[in-house]
Amino acid sequence: MSSDFKTSATTHADQPRASQLYRVAIVGASSLMGKEVAEVLNERNFPSADVKLLDDDESLGKLESVGDEVTFIQKVGSGEFRKVDFSFFAADPASTRKAWKIARDAGSAIIDFSGALEDEPGAEVRSPWMERQLGRVPVLELQPGPAVVAHPAAVALALLMLRLRQAGKIHHALASVFVPASELGQKGMDELHEQTVNLLSFQPLPKNIFDMQVAFNMASRYGEHSAASLAALEARVLRHYRKIGGRDFSPLSLLFLQAPIFHGYGFALHVELDVPAAIEQIAQVMAGEHIQLTHGAEDAPTNVSAAGQNDLQVSLLPDAAQPNALWLWVTADNLRIAATTAVECAESMAATRPRGKIQ
Repeated sequence: MSSDFKTSATTHADQPRASQLYRVAIVGASSLMGKEVAEVLNERNFPSADVKLLDDDESLGKLESVGDEVTFIQKVGSGEFRKVDFSFFAADPASTRKAWKIARDAGSAIIDFSGALEDEPGAEVRSPWMERQLGRVPVLELQPGPAVVAHPAAVALALLMLRLRQAGKIHHALASVFVPASELGQKGMDELHEQTVNLLSFQPLPKNIFDMQVAFNMASRYGEHSAASLAALEARVLRHYRKIGGRDFSPLSLLFLQAPIFHGYGFALHVELDVPAAIEQIAQVMAGEHIQLTHGAEDAPTNVSAAGQNDLQVSLLPDAAQPNALWLWVTADNLRIAATTAVECAESMAATRPRGKIQ
């Protein structure tokens, strides 16, 4: 976690006084997503006077760096949400379902990463990036329903397709999506690491998370005993893609592949237009907020170059077989995009949150 995270109204002389700040809770604070949210809150100077770190029994008592101090992760309970303005649920779906109503009933606005609350009354799948691009103004409510963070793969694909529509009518589009182990959290990354080490030392492979070999391997589905499913992930991404793009948004065919990488998504996107795909012209319409175009082999997008970046890393490649088509190779930091989406949701909801709760 960032070492200069701001949790006190007296950290800097130019910070607002405490009566102008919000109180924040991060549920699942020890998770990869929870830590990323804390960093993004700091980087965007979110006006928070207090950040509570909450998690389940396995993480209780763990020390986390919060600003210049060290704090303990606390147990999720009704008392912990008292006077909390924003609760970020970065835990697993089961933990989110168990605790979110406690936070809501205490008066907190809910931002959900897990997707567990997508079918709850008033819940809305949100992507502020797409809302700005489409000119949508979110409806401000004093008691809003849960804001469900659009999956970062859906956000990336929707933004790319929206920009491409400016180059011509899209006849057909398909994407191969390369999924990192971090999609399944720290346990997924740990299992990939352990499998890699064990393969190199000729030891049996742990398969508790994926129920298959993922190290040095590619697959379109997990083992039958895995709690996760690439098919379910694909369905979720497509659902979010349609919700943030709208009913008339460009259709897209997807193939999800588990890649032997720890972090960062990769997308091989093929698009056929109704006009010749002039790369220079398409580059002009693609350029803009949240998209960083690369122009040579030396700076071609990679998972490494995308790490820690808020923007999509994009290269445009002509299709030698079809003059009206082109390829896009795209990489993106899935945790960073999801955390940025969540914090931007909170920023847009802040207009309806009365300040001055912190005494």
